[in-house]
Amino acid sequence: MTPTEQRGRAYTYADLPGLMSLMTGDEKHGPAATSTLDVLWVLYDRVLRVTPERMDDPGRDRFLLSKGHGPMAYYAVLAAKGFLPEDLLPGFGSYDSPLGHHPDRTLVPGVEIGSGSLGHGLPIAVGTALGLRAQGIDDARVWTLVGDAELDEGSNHEAIAFAGPAALERLHTVVVDNASASHARPGGIAARFEAAGWSVVTVDGRDHEALLGAFTAPHPGRPHAVVARVEAKSA
Repeated sequence: MTPTEQRGRAYTYADLPGLMSLMTGDEKHGPAATSTLDVLWVLYDRVLRVTPERMDDPGRDRFLLSKGHGPMAYYAVLAAKGFLPEDLLPGFGSYDSPLGHHPDRTLVPGVEIGSGSLGHGLPIAVGTALGLRAQGIDDARVWTLVGDAELDEGSNHEAIAFAGPAALERLHTVVVDNASASHARPGGIAARFEAAGWSVVTVDGRDHEALLGAFTAPHPGRPHAVVARVEAKSA
């Protein structure tokens, strides 16, 4: 089945567990994947302005998966939205499959960055937002998804500290908070972003309407962070 043929079918959120079940093998990182499923679906289904036909459009929204562990949910959503054919899913993680344990932008349609080294997605998103600003591309928005434990990486703190004073209004960060971080932060995750001048909303990461409201909340002149609290489900 090609992506074009696949787009003749309207997938829903209820189809995602079935798509994820097609991916088997070692290193699935099931809990890490399922913790991101709701965030990814709401973004791709109701927020992001990008389609398979617009993957090369300079004005498209950019989504950067920094939380590169457990990309099963990401691949399932990309398949549901027609970026890649469903028949690629069963080969996940195999030697000759483009669907690796970390997404590769050169192999998977719709993937903006290669994921793997935790802590690099948010700095790249900052650079992407700066690049779009320099080019005068004002409509494109930049989104990145990070994990709460990933915020232990110092590179993220530098990116957070820079983006607020730089007034990167087109930059959005979603932190999937499943309480897996090793180091606590005074006041919690939201306080770290607020201290750097970001707009921040904390919501239930399984509530689709709450996520949509948080994703679309106005934040003039400031970058925006959404802390999506979830309890990781076993897979």
